[in-house]
Amino acid sequence: MVEALSVLVLTGTGLVAGVLFAVAVSVMPALIAMTPERYVSTHVLLGRRYDRIMPFIVTGSTAVDVGLAIRTSGGPRVLFAVAALCMAGVAVVSQTRNVPINRVVKRTRPEDLGPGWRDPRPAWRGWHLVRTCLAIGGCALTAAAVVAS
Repeated sequence: MVEALSVLVLTGTGLVAGVLFAVAVSVMPALIAMTPERYVSTHVLLGRRYDRIMPFIVTGSTAVDVGLAIRTSGGPRVLFAVAALCMAGVAVVSQTRNVPINRVVKRTRPEDLGPGWRDPRPAWRGWHLVRTCLAIGGCALTAAAVVAS
């Protein structure tokens, strides 16, 4: 059972860290380089799939890390617990920072952008980097816990 959960949590944390890292190094620079009108249209298109599946993967990975922290002892227990905290941090940052920005952008019509438009990209990128670091930490700690257990 622990082996199956270990594979599951490594897959989940790895997916989250990988997707967020890819967005940070490739998608976000492209979005920043776009005109505001194009950015709004593209942001809406990009979020259609991520917004539906990422919360489940993050929450599931957090739950499995917690479960493994309960089932193991010693160093692995601490590593799984801290990994769970990192993944919970990803969820908190996502839901309280990035998702509200996403909602505002999705309600914005590109043709309504004017000189007073407040560009959300710098704030979104900053919070995205925070959750990316948390996800990478959660994945690395989970991997260390699996190896140590």
